[in-house]
Amino acid sequence: MKDDFKALVVNKTESSFTIGIKNLTLDDLSTGEVLIKVAYSSINYKDGLASIPEGKIVRSYPFVPGIDLAGMVVSSDDPRYSAGDQVIATSYDIGVSHFGGYSEYARIPADWIVPLPENLSLKEAMIYGTAGLTAALSVQRLEENGLTIEKGKVLVTGATGGVGSIAVAILAKRGYDVVASTGKLNEHDYLHKLGAKEVVSRDEVYNGKVKALDKQMWAGAVDPVGGESLAAILSKIHYNGSVAVSGLTGGGNVPTTVFPFILRGINLLGIDSVYCPMEVRKYLWEKMANDFKPDVLDSISKEISLEELPETLPLILQGQARGRFIVKL
Repeated sequence: MKDDFKALVVNKTESSFTIGIKNLTLDDLSTGEVLIKVAYSSINYKDGLASIPEGKIVRSYPFVPGIDLAGMVVSSDDPRYSAGDQVIATSYDIGVSHFGGYSEYARIPADWIVPLPENLSLKEAMIYGTAGLTAALSVQRLEENGLTIEKGKVLVTGATGGVGSIAVAILAKRGYDVVASTGKLNEHDYLHKLGAKEVVSRDEVYNGKVKALDKQMWAGAVDPVGGESLAAILSKIHYNGSVAVSGLTGGGNVPTTVFPFILRGINLLGIDSVYCPMEVRKYLWEKMANDFKPDVLDSISKEISLEELPETLPLILQGQARGRFIVKL
């Protein structure tokens, strides 16, 4: 391998903040048992936060962001992995306090690594990334809590985002009637292509008022948005239905009451893919490579280069991103 390699580096001092492509060496990388030649990374909301001075995600500078990566093992001090193995690493402390995937090479603790499943390419793994793992975990938890096709329609909020897009596609692949909610009027064709049977506006989910109990509309919901709209969703879920919540782009406060829970038996399922146990993580990646895998996976992504990252990262914070941006290293 080369003596040096390219990486996106952010740096913050008392007087300045910089973001740009720099040359690093292996000595610059974080500690870990496995050295990986990165093939692909991706863009998530956390990565957008890491690219701005007030993001409050990065714990020390200078730093290489990127909470997802997929590539080939160059060397390993752990017997579970050997040179040439294709692997995935997402979340944990990657891209937060441990140098991440926006680099041609990454050194990662072996306990954070998942072997690439058969029937999944490195590129497809990053079309999924943390967003895909979150979507898959959401669907899995809904089904574990009783969601079936016969129960009725399933709502997905923030449906053009990373988690939302993949959730729509997975649920459609599973045979559900998916209702996709979006604030983007020009993305209806995209959502129908992913498998949504119905596309509704944000206002149809939450019109600014939350009733303690409202008309029952959906058997379940995947919600990466949170906030006041989550309270509205809880009031509209069928008896014994569930909502899987994984984000807070709509805010952290949920002004609900106990009534949906004690009068309709609603389940509010918290979804955390960052510290998801490894046995669950491996199980889900296998499902994502097989019975959860949508035929439209390529339609969800747009490929960019490392050099395009600084101009692309702000889009996810501005709500302008559709689906998934993947970074080819």
